[in-house]
Amino acid sequence: MKKFILWLPVILWMLLIFYLSHQPGAASSELSSGVTDAIIKFASSFIPSADFNLDFLEHFVRKNAHFFAYFILGVFVLNALSRGKRMTVFKAGMALIICILYAISDELHQYFIPGRSAEVRDVLIDSSGALTGILIFSLIKSRSKMKRMRNYCKK
Repeated sequence: MKKFILWLPVILWMLLIFYLSHQPGAASSELSSGVTDAIIKFASSFIPSADFNLDFLEHFVRKNAHFFAYFILGVFVLNALSRGKRMTVFKAGMALIICILYAISDELHQYFIPGRSAEVRDVLIDSSGALTGILIFSLIKSRSKMKRMRNYCKK
């Protein structure tokens, strides 16, 4: 049962990515525009005279959405593979492979959605997000384990 609970966030996150990828190009652009507008309104409250490049900012938001979606996926997959136990390079590598394969399948899926395309660049962004999430999660987990060991040795 614990295995299933650890894999549930992975499955749900993959379903969310699939859902967002399944949106036609117009709906996806509308979502990105909405996020971009919210960022501009927020930033304008701090820098009222700023002139924002809307196209650049929207492109930046879209690519960062890829990065952070796969950052989270990488964390979820590695957590599920490690099952709260010892972290290994093999498990981290497997997590990265799973994320890369999902990124490739996601781009292939988008190829068949009206107004969307499949881009190798997006797979690279997705993969770098997953790798970053995996590395940070591994670092945090190993540091917390070292801290627990030090506290145990002090007793």
